[in-house]
Amino acid sequence: MKMLVTGANGFVGQVLCAEAVRCGLHIRGAIRAACESSAGIEVAVVGEIDGETDWTDALRDVEVIIHLAARVHVMRDAAADPLAEFLKVNLHGTVNLVEQAARTGVKRFVYVSSVKVNGEQTTESQTFVESDQPDPQDPYAVSKWQAEQALQRIAQDTGLEVVIVRPPLVYGPGVKGNFISLLAAIDKSMPLPLTGAHNARSLLYVGNLVDALIVCATHPVAAGQTYLLSDGKDVSTATLVEKINQALGRNSRAFYFPRPALRAVAVMLGRAEQVDRLFGSLRVSDKKIRAELGWSPPYTLEQGLRATVDWYRHGRD
Repeated sequence: MKMLVTGANGFVGQVLCAEAVRCGLHIRGAIRAACESSAGIEVAVVGEIDGETDWTDALRDVEVIIHLAARVHVMRDAAADPLAEFLKVNLHGTVNLVEQAARTGVKRFVYVSSVKVNGEQTTESQTFVESDQPDPQDPYAVSKWQAEQALQRIAQDTGLEVVIVRPPLVYGPGVKGNFISLLAAIDKSMPLPLTGAHNARSLLYVGNLVDALIVCATHPVAAGQTYLLSDGKDVSTATLVEKINQALGRNSRAFYFPRPALRAVAVMLGRAEQVDRLFGSLRVSDKKIRAELGWSPPYTLEQGLRATVDWYRHGRD
């Protein structure tokens, strides 16, 4: 089976391609610009991804697509019209690809969406499930939800098998953004006001994500389904910091600071969203994919954090 992976040279894409090759799959990686490719990966350069991208060469003889490429969520987006920029890639770029895929005989399209389609946070007693009413609250999440809806319509019209995956925060070797910022702060023994963070968050190690994506690409029961994923263990921010300290061999310098006061300071500094992420809960249930596809995460949270810390300390370029 020939599989097309978009965003093949990204954080998740590189891990996915390597694992898929190890599993004996024939992989073609779609990337925006020419670069050094990994062993065993056929490369297709497609340029910028939008409603006009020509996927002809990339789609030749392809049976399954895993669509990772996207305009990702960023803090304090500087775009004049963030929603338009997200829609350009995440909606119009996706629809253009899937319409061309349906015409060329692709059988299955696995779309990597986001748990942000469900919402930003869960309450103390709440856990997100696939049947929840979608509640996207920012331009990135809106673009992902609109793409999901468009894919469902195209699937009904063409018979293309669509599988939608909504991961929470993904971490692992190569991670960027807030997670590596947290790693750096802990590694530098910076005092962190997180002792009172008794929240619960679901995380997803990149190795677990790519394992689930390959299952979704190949399991017959996955067709037409939407799945939430996690490492299987929810963790508070305070506990996460403690586990990272242990992996780094550092003594914790976390301390207590009242959350309302901390948020007030964050508002003045324009960082309220970051504080809300640190102290808020976001729990997801992965019971559906476990029950329907027999999937379970091959790596524990502790194994994932250890691999991430080892990369941070020794494996970065």
